[in-house]
Amino acid sequence: MNTRMSPHLFGLLVTAAGVIVLSPDGLLVRLIATDSASLLFWRGLFFSAAIFAFYLLRYGAGKVVSLLTNMGRRGVIAALFYSLSSVFFVLAITHTSIANALVIIATAPLFAAVFSWLFLKESVALHTWIAILVCIGGISLIFMGSLGGGSRFGDFCALGAACMISGQFTTVRHAKDLDMVPSLGIAGLFMAAFALPFATPLAVSGESFAYLALLGLVVLPLALALITIGPRYISAPEVSLLILLESILGPFWAWLALDELPTQETVFGGIIVISTLIIHTALTLRRNRRLARQAI
Repeated sequence: MNTRMSPHLFGLLVTAAGVIVLSPDGLLVRLIATDSASLLFWRGLFFSAAIFAFYLLRYGAGKVVSLLTNMGRRGVIAALFYSLSSVFFVLAITHTSIANALVIIATAPLFAAVFSWLFLKESVALHTWIAILVCIGGISLIFMGSLGGGSRFGDFCALGAACMISGQFTTVRHAKDLDMVPSLGIAGLFMAAFALPFATPLAVSGESFAYLALLGLVVLPLALALITIGPRYISAPEVSLLILLESILGPFWAWLALDELPTQETVFGGIIVISTLIIHTALTLRRNRRLARQAI
């Protein structure tokens, strides 16, 4: 009996594993007892070291230089977007609840659709526009729950992170013929460079440094590697659906470790956003399958 795993199932499992590995990201950021700039400096430096070490060991220095050169301007733009998304993410996690941040950031694929429409001239389906409007309503509800709670700045940073992630998605899509993973290594260096003037990296305690090393050397590179491999075997809507796991698991880890509970507005807004994204993904998947059948 043939027990080989199908490529589609492999893609689903690999992508899900990547999201699960990534899900404690917010919790680890919260556990690191240092200022945001020092956190970003070490996060970027460790992350860049892990990405480049992997590529150097696998391909050698000559190939890495060639990959970086081939990316050209698009690689720099993608790196800039990712580094800014990380800056906004860390600020969001440190200034609002993990649930607020992750639910708002989950809307990034919808922003990416808008950016693709604006800059790549790709058409956007009616159900995507409807999903965007409904998600704006859900996000507004989350913002209402932050009124008077001092976390509106963090919510806006989460929105900024979603926009920056969307910019990176769009840039990578525009360069889909290239290996853009090395741009993440450049992004880590950008992140460290942005943070260094405001950071006190040597003041980080031993425990916090261990969390930073775990985050930058293991969690982020492993998660992003798995999430990069998975989409080669499954469709973009399926990837978007699996990535929503982080919006559920992230707040769960925060509740488990920090006893952090989301507000009532965040719960209702999160239900609106996550449900809308699930329905949108299902409709997109059905539409793509219908178009594929018609093309045969």
